[in-house]
Amino acid sequence: MKPIIGLTASLELGRDEYGIQLADTEAILAAGGLPIMLPHVLEKTDIDEIAEHIDGLFLAGGYDIDPTLFDEEPHPNLGVIIPSRDAFEVALAKKVLDLNKPILGVCRGAQILNIAVGGDMYQDITAQTTGKLLQHQQRAPKFHGSHFIDATEGSLLHRLSGLRRLKVNSRHHQANRHVPEPFIVSGVSSDGIVEAIESTQHHFALGVQWHPENMAKAGDAASIGIFAGFIEACREEGDD
Repeated sequence: MKPIIGLTASLELGRDEYGIQLADTEAILAAGGLPIMLPHVLEKTDIDEIAEHIDGLFLAGGYDIDPTLFDEEPHPNLGVIIPSRDAFEVALAKKVLDLNKPILGVCRGAQILNIAVGGDMYQDITAQTTGKLLQHQQRAPKFHGSHFIDATEGSLLHRLSGLRRLKVNSRHHQANRHVPEPFIVSGVSSDGIVEAIESTQHHFALGVQWHPENMAKAGDAASIGIFAGFIEACREEGDD
């Protein structure tokens, strides 16, 4: 049977409907998983039950994250936040990590993963970092790799992608900052922005700042490798 992948959903302000990106579902399906959209439930027993039933968790991209979750006030450049999504995803990520089930987070999802383990993030990299930045909100098609990152040798990211230097797409103004143990930074852009984090203790816990789902659809081998490794880890979980 295909492993069941919990896929987090977004909400639009003022609209009573959930939304997911087709690229997310397509990448999961192409790698052999079965994506199931998750509503924003807040009861602990419901979150625990979801975590028990899924074989892996995909934390999708989306809007900004409430900075009070890491004890900061909102920066003037903070964008839209969806409180129910933030609370649900942080709680679910913690539970899935406790169960040692696979997690893949992209963009916002990488930040949620870091916050769930006690890390923090830049609310706006342009305003809160020093030095000259790359273009992190590309003006190019979603599938286009617009800048390079360096992957740590021997890391999960390196093993999945098969590359020490990856070309990635970029659509973000926030990024992870402090990354606590047992997570490490495993991918960095040339301007010093954290582009990937992963756990050194969990079976599979990886967060990437870019959107491999868009690049996988265009045939990028490294992105396909990331999803293939994630789904294989979820399959092993389902077989236990």
